[in-house]
Amino acid sequence: MSFNTFGHLFRVTTFGESHGPAIGCVVDGCPPGLRFTQDEIQEALDRRRPGTSRFTTQRREPDEVRILSGTLPHADGGLVTTGTPVAMLIENVDQRSKDYADIAGSYRPGHADYAYDAKYGIRDHRGGGRSSARETATRVAAGALAAKVLPGVTVRGALVQIGEIAIDRDRWDWNEVGNNPFFCPDPGTVPVWTEYLDGIRKAGSSIGAVIELVAEGVPPGLGAPIYAKLDADIAGALMSINAVKGVEIGEGFNAARLTGEANADEMRRGNEGRPAFMSNHAGGILGGIATGAPIVARFAVKPTSSILTPRHTVDKFGAEAEIFTKGRHDPCVGIRAVPVGEAMLWCVLADHALRHRGQVGTTPRWPAEP
Repeated sequence: MSFNTFGHLFRVTTFGESHGPAIGCVVDGCPPGLRFTQDEIQEALDRRRPGTSRFTTQRREPDEVRILSGTLPHADGGLVTTGTPVAMLIENVDQRSKDYADIAGSYRPGHADYAYDAKYGIRDHRGGGRSSARETATRVAAGALAAKVLPGVTVRGALVQIGEIAIDRDRWDWNEVGNNPFFCPDPGTVPVWTEYLDGIRKAGSSIGAVIELVAEGVPPGLGAPIYAKLDADIAGALMSINAVKGVEIGEGFNAARLTGEANADEMRRGNEGRPAFMSNHAGGILGGIATGAPIVARFAVKPTSSILTPRHTVDKFGAEAEIFTKGRHDPCVGIRAVPVGEAMLWCVLADHALRHRGQVGTTPRWPAEP
């Protein structure tokens, strides 16, 4: 199996399976001299970790990260990158492979079982192997390191819709995201989602969700006009996350409903003569290049495919069968996708920052000469 690496200069390769001994990543191209602590990586992993509430899988994984290479102890404490590959390992300690014994020969509808078998002629029925969302823990570790490439930039994510129930954007408060198990920025929606997901969970079913990401402080100029568009790379990174079925930047699909007058982001003179945008329908990217306005991206996560409700399927011999999945699964996998989405956005921005530096250096391109 190839294609386990993403990025160009900031390159991340992930390895491991859901029910294997460990998962991990190797970050190649990380600049030397970046200072960080292992606790910072662990803090990011703890936000994604399973078993933190009744609304996520009850698989008990501590997700304790071990940093194996690419760093040296810093005199002031913590670690400093050396410019060589940074390898990070996370052991799996709470697999229950026996939960999957009954479905070893059948394909779960909505899952990657059949697609894997059709491509490779072999698959790992124990939680899906590489197709499991377990792999995303390694991306979160890489994203925490990528954040160190971009001082002054912030990336934040929030869950904005579960099923048909969306937040009230007039009540948006970033400070609330860490105060509830949903990464919800609207405190008024939390009890509604709580009751709704309790019903979904008790029924053994699942539901989808929408996550919104906002990156602020991104310098203008990142990206390229044609085949390295910043928004294209963001979309590709987010689509690579397990269970993601749609991505939009800025207004996204809603832009099709707007007139040219309504969609265009008018400008006025801002600080140091730079343009100040009066709106942000473009989501901070024009012509594939960052404008300096906040980058806004949303992605849709489908319902978890492993549910208790019996579904029609076929087995590997082509015989018709009925299947339901035992084990521990997220009733809404979109909840834990919030820190994963943040991590992927961090990795794309770090990669583009290094590419931008390699092409045009760090000299400010604004204001232009008269």
